[in-house]
Amino acid sequence: MTVSVGVPREVRDLERRVALVPDVVGALVGDGFEVLVEAGAGAAAHFADDGYVAAGARIVADGAALYAAADCVLKVAPPTGEELAHLRRGQVLVSFLDPLGDPEGMQALAATGTTALSMELVPRITRAQSMDALSSQATVAGYRAVLSAAAASPRFFPLLMTAAGTVSPAKVLVLGAGVAGLQAIATARRLGAVVTGFDVRPAVKEQVESLGARFLDLDLGASDTETAGGYAKELDADAHRREQEQLTKAIAASDVVVATALIPGRAAPVLITAEAVEAMRAGSVIVDLAAEAGGNCSLTVPGEVVERHGVTISGTLNLPSTMAQHASQLYAKNVQSLLRLLVPDGALVIDTDDEIVRESLVTMDGVVVNSRVAALVTEG
Repeated sequence: MTVSVGVPREVRDLERRVALVPDVVGALVGDGFEVLVEAGAGAAAHFADDGYVAAGARIVADGAALYAAADCVLKVAPPTGEELAHLRRGQVLVSFLDPLGDPEGMQALAATGTTALSMELVPRITRAQSMDALSSQATVAGYRAVLSAAAASPRFFPLLMTAAGTVSPAKVLVLGAGVAGLQAIATARRLGAVVTGFDVRPAVKEQVESLGARFLDLDLGASDTETAGGYAKELDADAHRREQEQLTKAIAASDVVVATALIPGRAAPVLITAEAVEAMRAGSVIVDLAAEAGGNCSLTVPGEVVERHGVTISGTLNLPSTMAQHASQLYAKNVQSLLRLLVPDGALVIDTDDEIVRESLVTMDGVVVNSRVAALVTEG
């Protein structure tokens, strides 16, 4: 039996990515999949329908027909209410779902009977590295954040020695040294800036310094700052206060701050206070990658670029989508790896004995089956 996978056109605002690109479609067709692509699904990411056809896909005129025909639907953004209406019992959905941030939405998804796997919940284990879409998209976001900051800054990033005099390099502070933060550090260094990185996890100091940046050591009075999955833990009130106070001086000395600190399922920690912004030099820039979770800066306006106290604060949402072509290529490879796990011998199998499947699975047979998400549903 041939497994059919469907790629609908993304309909949410600001979403330009597509779940599969032609190169990956060709590989999946070679593996025996039937690939259906809604007309125009890749257009916003600059992938034409002709490229999908040449790779072996079949173009479907509209989303409703695609959902009706596909065994497995592949998406980037969580389904809208209209898209939920197209899903059916027994169908498999693979997508970003925001399961920890939208438990009510997961209840609505469960009600469709769909077997849904969340790309956010793919465990951080060696065997799942090729499926880690959070990391692939964070790479794009960290790179784009620094380019956005450089474009918004009235100052050069590199040291310049000219006949008209010497220009000092920009000082860039990156808050959070996860994948996005490390990519931001590397990109700022390539542009010639003097870079400092900060993270509550002391273990990342070596990674920051390996990229040629200085690690900002702060005395937070806390030792247990990292989860078993490698994410930063939420600090207690006293440690968080100390963090804000000590960061203010470093922020004031910076020309650019790129903030990337996120805690899964929680509001983003406020690291940059209004007082810290006011202490920055006029013309400084903050790019807040945590804007979708409320922001690391107390003055961030999600979805907008604003100026406060002479400082530009960017709360642009969905930065990976602004580089849709390469972001889609990376995401498509993540999805391809997960599909090969789900379809090992030509048949679609949801093997909950497999750690990757078990941890990624959110809904099945009308129930929210993921324990972390189910707990949030119960709390709500």
